[in-house]
Amino acid sequence: MSFTRPSVMTGAQQGQALVLGMLLAGVAIVVFLRYFATAQVVAAKARQLHAVDAAAYSGALTQARGMNFMAYVNRAHVGHQLAMAHLVTLGTWASLGGNQAHQLASGNPPAFLVSMMFGEDHGAAYRAAKRAAGFDARATTQGELARAYADHDDVVRTVLTTVQDDVANSLPQARAAAMQSVLARNFPEFPVVHDFNLTVDHDKWPGYVQLHSGRQSLHSFVKDMAQVYRFLSPRDHTASNPWSVDARCPHLRHELRRRGRTELDASGRWQSIDTQSYHALRSNKWIGCYYREYAMGWGWIPSTSHSVMTGAHVGDAPADFSAQDFWRWVKDATDWDIVSGSDNPLANSRAAANRHRWEGGGLPDYIDVNRQGTDFALRFGVTLRHPGPQGLTITTQSGAETFFDRPHVRSDGKREYANLFHPYWQARLAAHTSTQLGDTGP
Repeated sequence: MSFTRPSVMTGAQQGQALVLGMLLAGVAIVVFLRYFATAQVVAAKARQLHAVDAAAYSGALTQARGMNFMAYVNRAHVGHQLAMAHLVTLGTWASLGGNQAHQLASGNPPAFLVSMMFGEDHGAAYRAAKRAAGFDARATTQGELARAYADHDDVVRTVLTTVQDDVANSLPQARAAAMQSVLARNFPEFPVVHDFNLTVDHDKWPGYVQLHSGRQSLHSFVKDMAQVYRFLSPRDHTASNPWSVDARCPHLRHELRRRGRTELDASGRWQSIDTQSYHALRSNKWIGCYYREYAMGWGWIPSTSHSVMTGAHVGDAPADFSAQDFWRWVKDATDWDIVSGSDNPLANSRAAANRHRWEGGGLPDYIDVNRQGTDFALRFGVTLRHPGPQGLTITTQSGAETFFDRPHVRSDGKREYANLFHPYWQARLAAHTSTQLGDTGP
């Protein structure tokens, strides 16, 4: 039996694979740790990107709400102006009714004559003026209608204008506060008072809206809106008696003339006038046929204390014509056309002598989109720099915009540009101006 002696070289080679394995394991651990750190950065960046998108959208939504609020304020401006137009018209109607009640009581002209000449409907309307006795007091400078008018004007100037200015001036701060609040919700591990390193860039807000003159820009729009209401339309009506009165003028008849008009003057203040007169057709050998006017009712509320009535009138018409014939006085003191004229000059004169001035500041200045901004959206970009894993600072970017979009097309088929009279402002995300959305690195 023979024995083989173990080889010394074989024993010396044992354990070499363990060293290589340990090296490979170390490399694997390093790679794993590196991938783990990278995954942490990627996850943090994705979280931050979602947060900055939410913040940008919230900022645009805050802008949209502010723009819509200012649109409602502008609509309220117009609504108050229309209410003031109705009040000033009610004022002249109240004056006309009160004065007509006085004329009815004095029988100048008598109610039966109006019924006989122009029908029972007109006679009944004249007799109904009895219930308007004292209404003219409501239209005086201290009357309830004048006070309501002043209240509307005060709301326009001290409430609506102030609020709209505050919203426009504070919108960037409100937008920033909304975005900071959203970031705080997305990163609850940070203190509540923590301010995130968020910057706004490529901001289109500066100059996007501007103050416009109400007298210049709002005037025509308010006048167009007033035409929607029949109560504010011209109140002109003439009733004619069917009888032939005089052979020298067989085409002429007795007339009952109702005249009235509500207007917005060049300074943006409302004025209204209402008159009614019975024009009796008469004739004589000196001037032939003419109309003798009997003023039945009148009321005028001018826009300013210096307003001049445009209709035919005089400033010193006599209270009655017992001392002088009407036609002689007209010939001597006026240039009225009492043959072919169609106005109520004597009633106008009574209205001018008993005018009531209501206090009002006219059309207010208002905020609207700058004309250069009507073709592009209100866009901005944001950049967030936030601490990430491994002591890195992660930078992400996003963008959003507030845009004007009607929910349905206009009935006239025309394109409507962005404006602050319709609350059709919405928000959406948009690409950052300098880079693609979210295409940033740590």
